[in-house]
Amino acid sequence: MTTPDLVSDPSRIRALAHPLRLALLDLLGDEREVTATRAAEVTGESVASCSFHLRMLAKYGFAERAEAHGREKPWRATSRHGHSFSPEPGDPGAVQAVGDVAGLLLTREFERIRTFLAGATQESEEWVLASTVARSSFWATREELADLSDEVGRLADRFAGRWDDPALRPPDSRPARLLAVVNPEPRTAGTEQE
Repeated sequence: MTTPDLVSDPSRIRALAHPLRLALLDLLGDEREVTATRAAEVTGESVASCSFHLRMLAKYGFAERAEAHGREKPWRATSRHGHSFSPEPGDPGAVQAVGDVAGLLLTREFERIRTFLAGATQESEEWVLASTVARSSFWATREELADLSDEVGRLADRFAGRWDDPALRPPDSRPARLLAVVNPEPRTAGTEQE
């Protein structure tokens, strides 16, 4: 299984609680190397702002300098498999930091999905039918939920390597995203087994 790098340090997690840093982290994941100028083109932010936030991502171990190409000084992600955020048990600050970053990540993914759906009339019927927005509710033990989370994490493994190696991409393929959220319902009256 291609496993994202686990981040549990609250200061590293809090470093991502900025929309531009998450956008830059996405861009670093999508493109092998990115200059501050390229980041500014994609995000619509200034080169100076992108440069500052790329340095912050490097400070907290999410980005690093790539080999210079002439005058260009690109950045690259430190992980090609993304990141998974898990707070240290008993650390309320870490739990809050994960919640803040998760909220920003969900907002970004919601916007991507909304943009796709809003433009679905411009897509071919085949691409629209190949997509899904699904929701399911069920009862599960903690162990079953953890197994399901692992299984969801393995779903995209069959596509591993395609970001890095274009030769692995089938004809007519295009970038795609998988968003899965597996979590228990918040504890409220009526959700506990009698």
